[in-house]
Amino acid sequence: MLARRRHVYFAMMSTCIGLFVLAWGVVRLWSVPVAVGMCVVAMVIPPLAAVVANRRGPDDRWWDDPSGDPKSDEWWNELDGKKPRQ
Repeated sequence: MLARRRHVYFAMMSTCIGLFVLAWGVVRLWSVPVAVGMCVVAMVIPPLAAVVANRRGPDDRWWDDPSGDPKSDEWWNELDGKKPRQ
């Protein structure tokens, strides 16, 4: 899951940089409004990429510290295949 999120993040950020470079290196020669529109689209991509990269997967566990509830900790340890702390 983590590798897939990294690949998607890399693809989104590459698209963002590509849009900026194409907008001001090529497209502005024909149409400045289209180049500005491309930059607006590129401006929206980084926050979305951060959300995608930090999204929790179905198998991810966010907190590895014990919660303080012995029943819950025992249950999580069983699911994770960890031995209980002595």
